[in-house]
Amino acid sequence: MDLKELRECNAERLQEIEKQIRREIFDARLKNYTNQLDDTASIRRARRNLARVKTLLTEKAKVG
Repeated sequence: MDLKELRECNAERLQEIEKQIRREIFDARLKNYTNQLDDTASIRRARRNLARVKTLLTEKAKVG
């Protein structure tokens, strides 16, 4: 997701996205350990997306 799209989401939606990204990271790490993951950079991208979502959740908690 793009940062603009994430900023438009409410806190509940961001929490759902956070859970989804955490699951993606877990699945990617598991596939990496079993040598089934072709794109190892996807783990890094997912971790950065998770950080973006968590940052936005923190911002919304401080404002709201």
